[in-house]
Amino acid sequence: MAEILLTAVINKSVEIAANLLFQEGTRLYWLKEDIDWLQREMRHIRSYVDNAKAKEVGGDSRVKNLLKDIQQLAGDVEDLLDEFLPKIQQSNKCKGSICCIKTTCSPCANEFAMEIEKIKRRVADIDRVRTTYNITDTSNNNDDFIPLDRRRLFLHADETEVIGLEDDFNTLKAKLLDQDLPYGVVSIVGMPGLGKTTLAKKLYRHVHHQFECSGLVYVSQQPRAGEILRDIAKQVGLTDQERKENLENNLRSLLKIKRYVILLDDIWDVEIWDDLKLVLPECDSKIGSRIIITSRNSNVGRYIGGDFSIHVLQPLDSETSFELFTKKIFTFDNNNNWDNASPDLVDIGRSIVGRCGGIPLAIVVTTGMLRARERTERAWNKVLESMGHKVQDGCAKVLALSYSDLPIALRPCFLYFGLYPEDHEIRAFDLTNMWIAEKLIVVNSGNRQEAESLAEDILNDLVSRNLIQVAKRTNDGRISSCRIHDLLHSLCVDLAKESNFFHTEHNAFGDPGNVARLRRITFYSDNNAMNEFFRLNPKPTKLRALFCFTKYRCIFSQMANLNFKLLQVLVVVICVGGDFWGVRIRNIFGKMSCLRYLRFEGNIDGKLTNCTVKLKRLETLDIVNSFIKLPTGVGKSMQLRHLRCRGFNPESNGCFSISPFCPNMFSLPPNNVQTLTLMWMDGKNFEPRLLHRLINLRKLGIKDISDSTIKKLSTLSPVPKALEVLKLIFSPGTSEQINLSSYPNIVKLNLIVYETMPLKVSESFPPNLVKLTLRYFLVDGHVVAALKKLPKLRILKMVFCSHMEEKMDLSGDSFPQLEVLHIEGSNGLSEALGTSCKAESMKISMRQQMHLRMI
Repeated sequence: MAEILLTAVINKSVEIAANLLFQEGTRLYWLKEDIDWLQREMRHIRSYVDNAKAKEVGGDSRVKNLLKDIQQLAGDVEDLLDEFLPKIQQSNKCKGSICCIKTTCSPCANEFAMEIEKIKRRVADIDRVRTTYNITDTSNNNDDFIPLDRRRLFLHADETEVIGLEDDFNTLKAKLLDQDLPYGVVSIVGMPGLGKTTLAKKLYRHVHHQFECSGLVYVSQQPRAGEILRDIAKQVGLTDQERKENLENNLRSLLKIKRYVILLDDIWDVEIWDDLKLVLPECDSKIGSRIIITSRNSNVGRYIGGDFSIHVLQPLDSETSFELFTKKIFTFDNNNNWDNASPDLVDIGRSIVGRCGGIPLAIVVTTGMLRARERTERAWNKVLESMGHKVQDGCAKVLALSYSDLPIALRPCFLYFGLYPEDHEIRAFDLTNMWIAEKLIVVNSGNRQEAESLAEDILNDLVSRNLIQVAKRTNDGRISSCRIHDLLHSLCVDLAKESNFFHTEHNAFGDPGNVARLRRITFYSDNNAMNEFFRLNPKPTKLRALFCFTKYRCIFSQMANLNFKLLQVLVVVICVGGDFWGVRIRNIFGKMSCLRYLRFEGNIDGKLTNCTVKLKRLETLDIVNSFIKLPTGVGKSMQLRHLRCRGFNPESNGCFSISPFCPNMFSLPPNNVQTLTLMWMDGKNFEPRLLHRLINLRKLGIKDISDSTIKKLSTLSPVPKALEVLKLIFSPGTSEQINLSSYPNIVKLNLIVYETMPLKVSESFPPNLVKLTLRYFLVDGHVVAALKKLPKLRILKMVFCSHMEEKMDLSGDSFPQLEVLHIEGSNGLSEALGTSCKAESMKISMRQQMHLRMI
């Protein structure tokens, strides 16, 4: 889709304008006009494209051809910027030397200016085509057009099947009729196809007779407040005359004195509610009026009715899914069961249901296909084999609406999920840094931290829209990892193929023109598709991102012979089941000068070559889940923000430790590294001055902690102030008391010893500690007393600790915020009891007989 490429061009032109040196009197300064023109023109074209899509959907072939021309233009402009930027950035090294800039940059600046002139001619030609062939009116001026009329009809249909939603129905009914319901609103939210409307209709029809007047209306993606109010007015009893004259006042006056219930189905944004609430009176708790809403966006429900109003629907479990499937399959049968079906047919049916992922809409679409076929194993197997796309096609209109509702800037971020295999748990860390690496997210200031904050906001927005599911959260509530439902994953793949945003191994062998312009590709399996693709495309010079989830052992030798001059993201995961002895790294980075994000994972070993150090734009290097060693000079990289790798090997530790491998570390300027999981620094060489070079460091681990190291750690601010996570492994026999009170930003602390010894702490843990893990320590009453006073501690884990006292007293003013207490493999502790502890989850290892009692 052209708007994605146009957005990329706008982002990159913004970055160039923000970061490059434009000195008056130089050719480089004159180019600023060209870059500003690009930015302005692409914004105008993007607005045109967004409007033109309505006609494209309507089948206007002229618009389709025009959009294809615009997409190719945008792609070529992005290529130009990506090739121009590395060359022209050298000018920043020549600050204060205009002569040097003229000498080194004039050739590439002149070349860029000539290419811009070609772009201008192509823009003019596109405009000529648009006017010559009368492709001018791209807006929808039909005032009588109402989208999704079938949804509107469905709202008033009699069917209210809620198989699998009985518990949801009972919960919502109780909430709706609760006299103390805040704002009088119930919000049913969830991803497309879960049955929000079905459930809301059932609820409405079950309770509406208990109210004096009622109405149910379909809001839609393109709502009209006047039409919605007229629909409500008609249902609650206003006369024709009252609806025609002074509608808003008449409706508001009636509803102020009536006890009403109104269902507003499918609200997409808060703007329409801001219009409606001016007419709908606030639900008076004394009268007991109620509003039911359904929305795909949790934030809409939260805005209208607050957090308490939210009820999030989840996919059905396997048995409930099969029950719904059975109900729909036997709709026209009197017996309504499987008595006359073979066991094999039942098994195929269960497999089909499993492919639907618990989404009622997918189950209904699938049963519709099956009812049109013979009820035989052969016929059903054919559906099973091809159902991925058929189910997707059946649900496409409903699912695609959620994509169309996304702001343009969020669309490529959503499509990026399709680069991962189905049902893959995706770390938020990976996503946000890939988005930034590819300039899908750019802030005008050029500040990396602002970009990371914006990326986190975008991920939260996708979750709020129920397009993405949270798999795990961090201790402070941020998203740690997430998933995308298989149906939405298929939507990503289909939309990405259509727009040439990315291709998978299964659809990369289509139109040669598209393949030659391919920007991203992902390989999910271990077949020969990757080998065949690169054999046919030995110079994938347009490629920006390459994802390989494979068992293919020759992958690196294959990549070493290819030209990836614009590659920005490289992910290689050697899946379980690959070669036992591992895949060895080869020098593949010689032609990857634009690489910004690099992740290797799985059974991969060897050492990264020194060419990695020469990757001047590399921002993220993640090899923590592999056996790869780092080159010794990686600490000199000034652009590197995130470094994740294994510790406990001299060569890796040597990259940042005081050692023969890096003797001049103190002479380096402050480093921008923010995440550094390799930092299991050797306590013997621990030196605070070194850490202060890592000004943005958030995670740190130190092994072999000695008494001298404890003294250094206990002094005021020995490590960077940004540090959030600290892991310490103590040497046996240490006797010093550790004081961590000068670490206000540490929220997660892990203390480990492998030979049982007393935990000697002052009563000053990090003041804002959220999670604490203790392993193998001897814990006495003083330690417990210190822990009980931590004001923000939510998670406490004691693993294989020995306790001086048989009972742990949690009573009194203890653990004001504790939610999880995890005691595993303890020695000497037989009982934990308390009266005020707020822990919601008490996890006790079953490997011992221990009694936990909450009084």
